Amino acid sequence: MHKKKYFCVDNRHIHLMRNIPQQRYRVLSGSTLKVMAMASMLIDHIGCFIMPLYETPFQPYFTVGSKDVSLYFIFRLIGRLAFPIFAFLLVEGFMHTHNHKRYVLNLFVFALLSEIPWNLVHDNTLLFPSQNVLFTLTLGLLGLEALTRWQHDRKRQTLSLLLLFVLSIVMRADYGCAGFSFILLLYILRGRPLLQCIIGSSLLPRRWLTAWTFIPLAMYDGRRGFIQGRWGKYLFYAFYPTHLLILYLVRLHLMG
Repeated sequence: MHKKKYFCVDNRHIHLMRNIPQQRYRVLSGSTLKVMAMASMLIDHIGCFIMPLYETPFQPYFTVGSKDVSLYFIFRLIGRLAFPIFAFLLVEGFMHTHNHKRYVLNLFVFALLSEIPWNLVHDNTLLFPSQNVLFTLTLGLLGLEALTRWQHDRKRQTLSLLLLFVLSIVMRADYGCAGFSFILLLYILRGRPLLQCIIGSSLLPRRWLTAWTFIPLAMYDGRRGFIQGRWGKYLFYAFYPTHLLILYLVRLHLMG
């Protein structure tokens, strides 16, 4: 009689086997996501600040329901990818950084540096009433700090978050209180991508256009990637004010 062979598989192996289909699609590093976010933001801002100088980008190629799909629409659709990725990477950076104060300070300094090109590219003035998105990310980072530092002091935590929420409204920073809330949501629902997508996309403008941006986030593999070191980090920060200034100068040239 042949004896049956039994194989012992512990819980760890079962967990790994169940996650093989998921791991197969996790192919995007943090650096790849950064490049995607920067590229989509550049495309979005070309659509926002350069295309209005011409009529051709607004001519529809076809219509979906009641929506005309033009080159302008496609550029702005691609641009929806930027903020969710930046917010996601902010949360990842917060969880892995060893110096939260420096992280906040870096964002705040580049937010200040970005104000002049932000104002110029929007209204050819130094007094544009709203602030750039780096202020929203800075407030979000402070919100994450409040969530974690005072997790056992609910009163102080609630008051801090409420103050930051009000500040995001008063400052009129890009994406405003919705962007601030979105960052907190990504942290609270980390590890639950479906809930992040459903609830997160309902917070941001153009809800159904935002939902698709969670696809690359679900493909994040947890690695830092090819952007390494201090210079790589600061070049990433500097891209934001630099590309705004370049677009402003390009628009001035095109307008003659």
